[in-house]
Amino acid sequence: MKKFIMLLFVFLIPAVVHADDALLERPHWSLEVKGGTFTPVLSNWAQYYDKRSMPAFEGSLAYKLIRQIDIGISGGYAQDKGHAYEPIHNASAGEVTYRITPINFFILLRGLVSENQWLVPYVGGGFTRLYYQEKIEGQDSVNGSVDGYHARGGLQFLLDVLDETAANRMFMDYGVHHTYLFAETEYTHAIVRSVATNLGGTAYLMGFLFEF
Repeated sequence: MKKFIMLLFVFLIPAVVHADDALLERPHWSLEVKGGTFTPVLSNWAQYYDKRSMPAFEGSLAYKLIRQIDIGISGGYAQDKGHAYEPIHNASAGEVTYRITPINFFILLRGLVSENQWLVPYVGGGFTRLYYQEKIEGQDSVNGSVDGYHARGGLQFLLDVLDETAANRMFMDYGVHHTYLFAETEYTHAIVRSVATNLGGTAYLMGFLFEF
């Protein structure tokens, strides 16, 4: 009987240690999905598109150098439809579709001091490659890309505290350590130098962050 109990200890103790290590292990990656509005800095935007902003969506994947510093890449998409205008004839030139797709390489700094911290402020920024397309009905499309930069900041709210059972299930089933709801403001600066036009603007976004 004593030998049997000793064998149980031999097999069970390592399993318990590994389980504790898994729970104590910090997350190494983060995934964001977010959406909101993008307001171009173009002064005559509302004249052609009847509103100041357009829908925008973005996603990102980042690696955690340490618990408070992420480096990553994100991709976005924004599109709107309006009316082209010919000032000489004082007439509409047809429907126009404008689309931008920014690719961002960023570093993010988070004010995290505790794993159970409810509110986490953050700031970030980096390099931006912005792809654009403008298509006027019955005419050729204008395509191109421009380099620039972006900066963003916001607040993350820890959702784990609202339902610990669901949070534990997310970790056991998918390896998700923490889930946050966040709101942020992101500014992009990207000038087409040939026409001295800034295609950037300000985005107001909300979304979810998953750490794993």
